[in-house]
Amino acid sequence: MAGSRALVTGGGSGIGAAIAAALTAAGHTVTILGRRAEKLEAVRAAGHADAILALDITQEAALAAALAALPPFPIVVNAAGAAESAPFLKSDAALWERMLRVNLLGAVALSRAVLPGMLAAGHGRIVHVASTAALKGYPYVTAYTAAKHALLGLVRALALEVAGKGVTVNAVCPGFTETEIVAESIARIMARTGRDEAAARAELTRHNPQGRLVQPAEVAEAVLYLIGAGAVNGQALAVDGGET
Repeated sequence: MAGSRALVTGGGSGIGAAIAAALTAAGHTVTILGRRAEKLEAVRAAGHADAILALDITQEAALAAALAALPPFPIVVNAAGAAESAPFLKSDAALWERMLRVNLLGAVALSRAVLPGMLAAGHGRIVHVASTAALKGYPYVTAYTAAKHALLGLVRALALEVAGKGVTVNAVCPGFTETEIVAESIARIMARTGRDEAAARAELTRHNPQGRLVQPAEVAEAVLYLIGAGAVNGQALAVDGGET
């Protein structure tokens, strides 16, 4: 897959931006996709991407039209996602809708859009960024956890459909990672409990046996491995310091 065209969703920040940087450094031509054009432009200006697409992956028709106008991407990494926390009995239908739409249905829409080109070419790599929440339960994020479990089900089922066609579909499952989403979680813990930042951060790092947050670049390394590993298909590669 050396020197291929690659598409990274959620590429404007956090794990997606780190993946774009790693793919660019590995010699790929990288397009990043996300909702916030200014974030995407900053990543491109830093030399970590070649082109941007300001789109929301949950808008399936717009996404399909935009990608249909471009040459196929042999490498697609879906790092778009969102997390909201609330006790289960306070997680209303709108929250469930948001979590399923961005974390599952967005991945479905993206896969629908890029898979035909891969199948026509006879080769391709799809990697979805899931979470350790795809592998285990966490309290107060029931909708997010359910959506990530469903995303992993998509990965495993689709991987079997394309197994004999030169395409692989895999997931990386990071633990708590140094990103904007985790920074927001730390802020919520501080607001809810009155703890200081160090204590709030410790509430998250305690899940990792290494006692730290995962770094986005470490998740990117796992993505590069899956892109290069042709016999690895339908797998969930945990990047969590041994948590799972």
